[in-house]
Order: sequence, then C-alpha cells, then structure tokens
Amino acid sequence: MTENAQPMFSIEKIYIKDLSLEVPNAPKIFLERDTPQISVQLRTEGNTVDEGLYEVTLTVTVSATLGEDRSVFLVEVAQAGVFQIRNVPPAELEPVMMIGCPNILFPYAREAVSAAVSRAGFQPIVLAPVNFEALYQQQQAAKEGGDVAIQ
Repeated sequence: MTENAQPMFSIEKIYIKDLSLEVPNAPKIFLERDTPQISVQLRTEGNTVDEGLYEVTLTVTVSATLGEDRSVFLVEVAQAGVFQIRNVPPAELEPVMMIGCPNILFPYAREAVSAAVSRAGFQPIVLAPVNFEALYQQQQAAKEGGDVAIQ
C-alpha cells in the first residue's frame, strides 16, 4: 500500500446465493391458531475473489416452531455481495468485511426472508435491525477468551 493511496470501498454486486424454504407440516399447520416461537440465526463469511475483490455472505436462518418439535417453517437465505476493498490496512480488512458488508447485505436478506415466508402462506416476518459491530466484538472477545458486555 502506498502512502498516498486512499482507502477504496465499492459494491460490485449483491445477489442471493442460496434460498430455501421448508413447510414440512403443510397443509395441517395452516389450521393451527397458536403463535409460533421464532428463532433467528446469523452467520457471516468472507473470502477473496481476486486482488481487492471480496465476497461476503450473510446467512440468515429463521425457524418457526410450535411447542418443542412441531416445525411451522424454516427459511434460510444466503445473501451475498462482491465488494471492492482496496488500500485498507490488513488489520482493518476483517472489520470492514464482518461489520460494514453485512450492514449493507442485511436489508436485502431481511426482504428475502419476509417475501419467502409471505409466499409460503404465513404472515411476513420483519427482522429487527442487527448491530453487526456488537456481534463482531462478541466474537472477537470469545476468540480471545475475554468478556464483553453488549447492551
């Protein structure tokens, strides 16, 4: 990296890498009137595509269950993007990929989850905003064996 080179960040492409929806107990599940328990899991992965080009994938898994074992639905969206990131110090690259990029991808993933659930015949799921910086700090603290309180 040269001293005069300015950091550069741009979105090259945003796309759905994978989308799956399961409604294993249809059609009987539509007769249920109980409110299901909703569980949301997030996972972020990043890898190098080419020099200065990185793919970041945010996987959102939403499951709805009744009781302990009756699945209402399971939807998983792998929302990905290719980002051009240049002239960023190596120590700052991971935070850009694990905080900045997921912040860009999350609204697209949220819309894909909501649309898939709605098209399956259920009320749309609107996912709450996510603080990816806090999640990243928690992951770093867990790696280092320290404690970080996130509020």
